[in-house]
Amino acid sequence: MSQTVSSAETAQKKYPVTDAVRHALAVSLRGCDELLPQGEWETKLARAEATGQPLRIKLGLDPTAPDLHLGHTVVLNKMRQLQDLGHRVIFLIGDFTSTIGDPSGRNSTRPPLTREQIEENAKTYFAQASMVLDADKTEIRYNSEWSDLLGARGMIQLAAKYTVARMLERDDFTKRFKAGVPISVHEFLYPLMQGYDSVALKSDLELGGTDQKFNLLMGRALQAEYGQEPQCILTMPLLEGLDGVEKMSKSKGNYVGITEPPNTMFAKLLSISDALMWKYFALLSFRPEAEIDQLRAEVAAGRNPKDAKVLLAKEITARFHSAQAADAAEADFNNRARGGIPDDIPEIAVQGAPIGIGALLKQANLVPSTSEALRMIEQGGVRIDGTVISDKGLKVNAGTMVLQVGKRKFARVTLS
Repeated sequence: MSQTVSSAETAQKKYPVTDAVRHALAVSLRGCDELLPQGEWETKLARAEATGQPLRIKLGLDPTAPDLHLGHTVVLNKMRQLQDLGHRVIFLIGDFTSTIGDPSGRNSTRPPLTREQIEENAKTYFAQASMVLDADKTEIRYNSEWSDLLGARGMIQLAAKYTVARMLERDDFTKRFKAGVPISVHEFLYPLMQGYDSVALKSDLELGGTDQKFNLLMGRALQAEYGQEPQCILTMPLLEGLDGVEKMSKSKGNYVGITEPPNTMFAKLLSISDALMWKYFALLSFRPEAEIDQLRAEVAAGRNPKDAKVLLAKEITARFHSAQAADAAEADFNNRARGGIPDDIPEIAVQGAPIGIGALLKQANLVPSTSEALRMIEQGGVRIDGTVISDKGLKVNAGTMVLQVGKRKFARVTLS
């Protein structure tokens, strides 16, 4: 809110819970893990509806990598839904907190990023987030604006507002302390600084993944310490990656980047398991819940789950590209499945004709070594212009041809 409203004032004045408020609460709850305290959030929504003053909704992301993936969009999608209800969303780039390193979910100290890494990564963050958010209605902030100004004295005063005992209630800190794993003092500063962001921004609601719950609650505690009405918190489930096991992460290679080519995005989404597909629907799809429930019932009754997966893959691909790109990606995928040639294969020039098939595949970057090429030939996994190659001693003459290794590796090679 633009002006602080105390909890006492909120309690004294009751605002009507209208159909619009109930709808906003339902939007807030869809797909979320927790909304705390739900009653306070309903009161804030009712007050906003009655006064016409939009609520301030905060999401902070540390620019730890240059690109966003679908895991990041779980909370961005929720933010966009609340933005569409007319509330003010604040996209906070943690350029200061990144220098500390978020210990959430870690069993060791996270190496802090350098200022150069942070600045480089931050360049693309908001541009990519704007693929989900309405950029014209989004307030973008950097937490160095107020964190740098604290100085040593301010940092000490802030640290005095929270106890070590309360800090050790945090699950990952507790486990590390009991296991004798070192906890650096600066790691205690991270949740304090994230909480102080909420004070600086006077946020009414903060969003985050389930692994951020302690940090989000810190914001509530510090706002109360500074005489502000505490924010509510909304946590979203963490999205497993394509492997269905680990949290989606670029470092684990199980991610779908939101700037990846449409054909790649579509194919990756079709590779997820049938069971994981429903979680992706719940957290990534904008389809009505009733429609998703109907689709799930049809699959349970015998409909091919691939039909549902195609709908999901096309919806997400269209969101980040276009409906036409999604249609083309589906056609390309089907063409590959029939053994056809993809649309977007690399073109490579190789010299030295005639050349052994093993060496040619290696120079075309389709295999890491000649021995691997020969192994793939033995398994019937190598084609030239659609014809399976079985002769490991084959010499290939000059010309242009399409080489294929396995189901997905292609190259159009001009050999001279």
